[in-house]
Amino acid sequence: MPNEPHQFSRAAQELIGSFRKIPDETPRKMRIRPTKDMGGLVQDLLVKYKIGIESEESVIREHWAEVAGPANAHYSHVRDLDQRGCLTVLASHAVVRNELFLHRKMLLQKIQKLPGCAKVKALTIRAG
Repeated sequence: MPNEPHQFSRAAQELIGSFRKIPDETPRKMRIRPTKDMGGLVQDLLVKYKIGIESEESVIREHWAEVAGPANAHYSHVRDLDQRGCLTVLASHAVVRNELFLHRKMLLQKIQKLPGCAKVKALTIRAG
């Protein structure tokens, strides 16, 4: 036998409340969900948002000056990596953006050689 008491449906609770003449003060659209252990929720969030785990983006950001060169890295930065493996880089100067665009295949090869970054499949350079 479970230690928790039986949970009645919303309609059954309303029927029992009206029979006992106890007013129901909970909002109609409110869902009553079972409580969960806080430690399990925090652990799920840590895994979901990769907190405490070094992500591909952070590795690329750390090595961006080596990948793009110090002059180009000064005017550009890594924005994000989407689920498809497309890395978005923002360049604040048009000349740097053009140079990164022309060398994107070479940059992509250098990025894929970084530890844990083989997932990166494409490189998108945007103004920013």
